Amino acid sequence: MKVAIVGVSGAVGQEFLRVLDEQNFPVDDLLLFGSARSAGRTYKFRDREYTVKELTENADDFKGVDFAFVSAGAGVSRKYADTITAHGAVMIDNSSAFRMDPDVPLVVPEVNGDDAFKAPRGIIANPNCTTIIMVVALKPVNDLSPIRRVHVASYQSASGAGASAMDELVEQYGALTRGEEPKVEKFAYQLAYNVIPHIDVFTDNDYTKEEMKMFNETRKIMHSDSIEVSATCVRVPVMRAHSEAVWVETEEPLDLDEVRKAFAGAEGLVVIDNPAEKKYPMPLDAAGTDPVFIGRIRKDISNTRGLTFWLVGDQIKKGAALNAVQIALYMLSHRK
Repeated sequence: MKVAIVGVSGAVGQEFLRVLDEQNFPVDDLLLFGSARSAGRTYKFRDREYTVKELTENADDFKGVDFAFVSAGAGVSRKYADTITAHGAVMIDNSSAFRMDPDVPLVVPEVNGDDAFKAPRGIIANPNCTTIIMVVALKPVNDLSPIRRVHVASYQSASGAGASAMDELVEQYGALTRGEEPKVEKFAYQLAYNVIPHIDVFTDNDYTKEEMKMFNETRKIMHSDSIEVSATCVRVPVMRAHSEAVWVETEEPLDLDEVRKAFAGAEGLVVIDNPAEKKYPMPLDAAGTDPVFIGRIRKDISNTRGLTFWLVGDQIKKGAALNAVQIALYMLSHRK
């Protein structure tokens, strides 16, 4: 098995290395690619050192590659997609470049894994991190009764804006502790001791692109044009795990015990839900872990067909690198 990582020096690229090892992914040969600035760096994987090569439009660089995990931004993905896939590599792309293209599947293995085999261009898109975390929990509910409507408020970590944003958050706390003016570059405002109800750019309907991703991507992943999703995405001073408060309306009222049972048996979902003992998921505990955690499960007292619950998942792992590797593992385990 020959594997390539494009954008290896970034936060998600580094997580690819860790996740491939943790998941015992069958890697016989590994190729690392990056920008001219990253070229020449070395990274260790399974007791061997690998050198980063500059990404160019030389398709022969990807000859023999089975899977290429790409996390270098939408512009890079669009520019080099044909180069990466020219010799038959499956490109699993972590950017927004191809997510809504009709001939590119958008995949969360626990929800729609078989869609990965419907990739005529050799490209599979990894969804937005907030969407991934949410649909893992929506799937077991939708299997009980089709979902009509979702309202979600996300509480998104600094990691969603990249490694430099994580560094900026730490630096802001340090500067404020020293009585200095904090540097603000990666976010619209100071994030330390603050929350910012604004992620990505605003669109004509006053929802941000991040919020519209949750609307559009959820429909595509769940094969439903009837699910209505309204999101408010908020940046919070948390390092790397996203949280989401979710309200769901189904076609038929659901028994809460049946819902809990479905959540407990769902792949990729871990229930932590004991309010009497103050047991519920928190981003501090979820950081660095694989599952999506769910708690605060209850009936929506404002809607007889409603449920509400709280989700937490590591943005860099399940929200990005882990989901991509799981797509490849699903393809290997389900190929005919």
